[in-house]
Amino acid sequence: MRDMIGYCGLDCEKCDAYLATIHDDQALREKTAKLWAELNDAPILPEHINCEGCRVDGVKTVYCESLCAIRQCALKKGMATCGVCQDLKICRTVGTILSEYPDVLTNLSS
Repeated sequence: MRDMIGYCGLDCEKCDAYLATIHDDQALREKTAKLWAELNDAPILPEHINCEGCRVDGVKTVYCESLCAIRQCALKKGMATCGVCQDLKICRTVGTILSEYPDVLTNLSS
């Protein structure tokens, strides 16, 4: 499995926070911060939009580092991703991602 596939199966290389970080794109940081602040009703600022991927060493957004329940669960269980968890099909923690992005199952099985 590629390192840039998140614990949940989403592709970090397609995430705007990742893209803004690796390209040092301030305009994308600002656009992403505005969108994420609106979606989450939270004070997310452009300087919060820095991430190198949730399963690799390096900087992460505050959400990915500390608040993502999926990442926290996988780390606690010592799982490389949710794809190796026996509870994947019944898991409520990752269930929203699976229902909204069914292609993540392919990422998790690669």
